[in-house]
Amino acid sequence: MQLKYLKTLLTPQAGAARIPCMVWAPNNTKFAICTLDRVVLLYDEHGERRDKFSTKPIDAKHGKKSYVVNAMAFSPDSTKIAIGQSDNVIFVYKIGEDWGDKKVICNKFVQTSAVICLIWPAEYDIVFGLADGKIRLADTKSNKSKTIYGTDSYVVSLVSNVSGKGILSGHADGTVVRYFFDDEGSGDSQGKLFSHSCPPYALAWSAYGILAAGCDQKIVAYGREGHILQTFDYSRDISEKEFTVASASPSGQSVVIGSYDRLRVFNWSPRRNAWEESKPMEIENIYTITALAWKKDGSRLCVVS
Repeated sequence: MQLKYLKTLLTPQAGAARIPCMVWAPNNTKFAICTLDRVVLLYDEHGERRDKFSTKPIDAKHGKKSYVVNAMAFSPDSTKIAIGQSDNVIFVYKIGEDWGDKKVICNKFVQTSAVICLIWPAEYDIVFGLADGKIRLADTKSNKSKTIYGTDSYVVSLVSNVSGKGILSGHADGTVVRYFFDDEGSGDSQGKLFSHSCPPYALAWSAYGILAAGCDQKIVAYGREGHILQTFDYSRDISEKEFTVASASPSGQSVVIGSYDRLRVFNWSPRRNAWEESKPMEIENIYTITALAWKKDGSRLCVVS
């Protein structure tokens, strides 16, 4: 897989303006970016901005600047967006099917600590990770949430497998935990899978294993049961900074990992039965990459910083 620049959706800001999250709709027709000022911008599949809406704090008395948005996910039917916030809440906004439809909050899930990561793999169920180390499930049909499993370490990353029926959570102590709603007959184990050498902020679960990376400038490929398959060590490269985010392509054949001014692309080689690195994509002055989002058909990758 080769990456080629197409266009800029959001022009650079004058000062620091970290974009925390973005996501493609499963039906490929909408793309959402949440900005530093907590506004969600909605684009069409051609990258043209068509709509926007402002998010809300858990309590209006706290003010509009009392929180940050940490995570965002479209519903499987592409008509709703879940927003995970630092003020201990998830709001689900119904955005409708057409541009300009009224945006209304249809679910609210209050938590005991900040929502750090969030994915929406199934029809009604949102999976999210909290600052207190818990992985929880929010049911939009019953409007209730429950804990799937708990750890004692801050959640830094949360991803699903290609089918959406299994999840991996990465934690600040380096632990990576696996949980299945349905193991689809694989017989793979659940629970703690492995301990990475640093917090795995960049975590991807492909069809051919798991890639994890973080602040030690190493990318490690793990097998299905957590054993190390390959290590790509960039710690002696003075131009390389910490790895901040990773994303597997919808097919599971490729993984892209972001750092500072750079994207590293890894493709699975069936012939070698191993990961092969393509030529890195250098993006001068983009600075630290904060999020990656694949279009569900695999034809586009969006990058923000």
